[in-house]
Amino acid sequence: MRPASPAFVPRPLPDGYRFVPLDDRRWRDVADLDTWVFPLGASTDEHASEANPLTWERTVGIVGPGGVEDGLAAQHTSFPFARFPVPGARLASAGLSWVGVHPQHRRRGLASAMIDHHFAACLARNEALSVLYASEYPLYGRYGYGRGCDDVRLQIPRGARLLDVPGADRHTVRLEHASQERHGDMVARLHAAAGDDVVAGLNRPGWAERETLPMQDLWWDDPEHLRGGFETRRIVVVELDGEPRGYATFRRKIVWDADGVQGPVQVGEAVALDAAAARALWGVLLELDLAGEVLPYLLPADDVVLSLLADRRAARPRLVDNLWVRLVDVRTALGGRRYAADVDAVIGVHDRRLPHNEGAWHVRGAAFGPATCEPTQAPPDLELDVRELGSVYLGAGSLAALATAGLVTERTPGALARVGTAFGWPVAPGASWFF
Repeated sequence: MRPASPAFVPRPLPDGYRFVPLDDRRWRDVADLDTWVFPLGASTDEHASEANPLTWERTVGIVGPGGVEDGLAAQHTSFPFARFPVPGARLASAGLSWVGVHPQHRRRGLASAMIDHHFAACLARNEALSVLYASEYPLYGRYGYGRGCDDVRLQIPRGARLLDVPGADRHTVRLEHASQERHGDMVARLHAAAGDDVVAGLNRPGWAERETLPMQDLWWDDPEHLRGGFETRRIVVVELDGEPRGYATFRRKIVWDADGVQGPVQVGEAVALDAAAARALWGVLLELDLAGEVLPYLLPADDVVLSLLADRRAARPRLVDNLWVRLVDVRTALGGRRYAADVDAVIGVHDRRLPHNEGAWHVRGAAFGPATCEPTQAPPDLELDVRELGSVYLGAGSLAALATAGLVTERTPGALARVGTAFGWPVAPGASWFF
């Protein structure tokens, strides 16, 4: 057995700064700092009027030399994902969010100290992963996060032809004003079912559920100042024999020009439990009156609509980075997922930030069965940084492509192909909502 890795010691804050716990009394201060970090156009009062998604015991601020009375210099929170989907399994994970430093306090090491604070909290809560949406592409790689998956954005012309699916015409459709009270339980149930069993019992990694009431409140919140001129949120519900089989939220916007009315339709979250329900759902969305194009986003890279479109090229698909993944506890993370092929390999991991992850890890498991991960002194078959490990962990990405770029080193001939195949997953990962 190799020697124990050094304990993780978070970086200290600069002189004069200190961490402070936050609670409901500081909500307006949190909202105010967020308007400094993300200038989205809303006033502090408008932002503070939105649903509060925070779990306060996971929310931390930083105050500067002036103390609390001068406001927050920085802040971060995380969302508790007790059942975060990884390939073939679920792991306790943290959804890092609301990370921000006031412009007046930038370039002083506050962000690095906050990330370390977050990692320490993850370890204390036995959360093996940290996941996030990155506001800037290069930002989080320096902390060991890898681009874990993509989503696809589309611009589908109204009336675009869809392939026929047997049974689609047996479905009935309801179009209603979206309501958390009326539709909340149904949406949560279908969303969870869609992620658990995409095809042949395989789950969709990254398909995070809204596990707390504040998360649900945030998703359903519909403040006017964030609509950008679009209508209030609507919902399409697809049913078979009275049982919901799919839904999509959407908004429309009227646009008059010389050709008449051809406004866009924004599709928020589109979920269907099978191909027939998906065909019925998209058939409605693509035939809404007074629409020019339909604009879904945050769709998984293998979403069913891509296969249903008779002319995919006309939808102008564009891949955008979705979740970024950081393995906080390599041993638990690699042993806690399943693999698409038999795996028996030693993986050398470099982690400059979390020393307990540094070293060689022996990963073993049968295809689609339970796996183990143990530290070892054996020489590695592959070596890579924890950042690259995060980029393939959910089953997307390619170890071979990373090796071509010089980011993975093969030490044992053939290991790259074998391990790369095992790390894949038949279903594309992706989350369907921002957190």
